[in-house]
Amino acid sequence: MDNAQLLKGILEGCILSIISGGETYGYHILSILEKHGFTDIGEGTLYPVLTRLENKGYIICRIGKSPFGPRRKYYSITDIGLKSLKEFIISYEKIIKISESIIKETLGGMNHELF
Repeated sequence: MDNAQLLKGILEGCILSIISGGETYGYHILSILEKHGFTDIGEGTLYPVLTRLENKGYIICRIGKSPFGPRRKYYSITDIGLKSLKEFIISYEKIIKISESIIKETLGGMNHELF
């Protein structure tokens, strides 16, 4: 199964969720994603997602000083981004509920292990 499209939507929602907690920067977002199990996400994946979210108007970016070296990009969520995050959460929870229901019902009668 190709996880790329599934991951793309979920990753956008997770990144919006992280940014909704307050202004942050790329490395911090990556560290939170890694902490929660997205260990295969690198800068080459993160920054295109951030650009896409910015182009949609969901986040804004500003260049600011870093206490540890060169200037960095700081990201904040917009009102449109908050609305999109709420819609993502509602859709995500609905999809998870439906998927779990189907999987539990169809695998419930099986006598062998799939995994």
